[in-house]
Amino acid sequence: MASVYSQNGNAVVESNTGQSYNYGTKQDMGITAQGNINKVPGLGLTQGGADYDAKYATYLKLFSGEMIKAYESTCIAKGTVQNRTLRNGRSLQFIYTGRMTADYHQPGTAILGSQDPPVAEKTILMDDLLVSSAFLYDLDEMLSHYSLRSEISNKIGYALAEAYDKKVFRTIALAARQAHPITAAPGPEPGGSVINLGSGNEFNAQALVDGFFEAASILDEKNVPQAGRQAVLSPRQYYALISQVDTNILNRRFGNDQGSMNSGDGLYEIAGINILRSNNLPFMAGTVARVNGENNDYSGDFSSSCGLIYGRDAAAVVQGIGPSIQTTGGDVQAMYQGSMIIGRLAMGADWLNPAAAIELQAA
Repeated sequence: MASVYSQNGNAVVESNTGQSYNYGTKQDMGITAQGNINKVPGLGLTQGGADYDAKYATYLKLFSGEMIKAYESTCIAKGTVQNRTLRNGRSLQFIYTGRMTADYHQPGTAILGSQDPPVAEKTILMDDLLVSSAFLYDLDEMLSHYSLRSEISNKIGYALAEAYDKKVFRTIALAARQAHPITAAPGPEPGGSVINLGSGNEFNAQALVDGFFEAASILDEKNVPQAGRQAVLSPRQYYALISQVDTNILNRRFGNDQGSMNSGDGLYEIAGINILRSNNLPFMAGTVARVNGENNDYSGDFSSSCGLIYGRDAAAVVQGIGPSIQTTGGDVQAMYQGSMIIGRLAMGADWLNPAAAIELQAA
């Protein structure tokens, strides 16, 4: 006798045996949206509201992650200077302490602690909120054959990183021109230094190498720690060093601890100074004016500036809002049929210890 099946709610009953098979509900099957947090069942059944936000939450995080990845991979200055996070304020104070002396103790005399070091302070302000934004029209996104959101996220990350680097590198160049704020005995403490490579020598490999060794000597004489020393050159300077390697002291380093000359990434350091390259140096940039929103002064004449060599204490960055992403949705998206995508960053930079800053000039 053939079996006859009848459905009772979520169960199917076989007539000749009476055996019941429970196939469960749609929720029990565990079907969830790809962007669903923690695979919560049932999300996506209601359009809009909290369910909708949770359903697609990871898409915004993915977009934000792409932006931050682009920012981190492009930002050269990050981590090479002092960094502090602001809490409940728009500025941060840094304290300088000068040198101390040591004297011989006379028997029977009290030690009164009269050799306190001279002290000065530096206040670094946070600049106004820096934003990079784009409007993504829904129809454009639908018709595009590539991921517009991914492309926009990368461009936002690059823009924020570029602004960050420009501020820090101008700050270090200005630091090299400053006197140290502590002038009291047993000081004064040493200030910044400028090394002149000579007019027209900004791409001369031997002049650059000589400048590196001179900078290392200066930093040693000022007791700047060797760990964390950085140099930033323009890409053309960096490749000039590699292409002219046969004519300078670097020729014995390649293929040993400097890597491959053919790769273009073989030059790591000179005189113990790590080498970075960036298009965001104020390289022969002329006069850069101060702009609205900058509460620290990054302006100056950079007509002869052609490179930086510095230690970690040369400058400091204060950050109130790290690189992050925001996007519109809901009623705003319905009204404009698209999304406003905003990357933001709130930070400021200023020089800290000018003794740790050296500017290369071609004058």
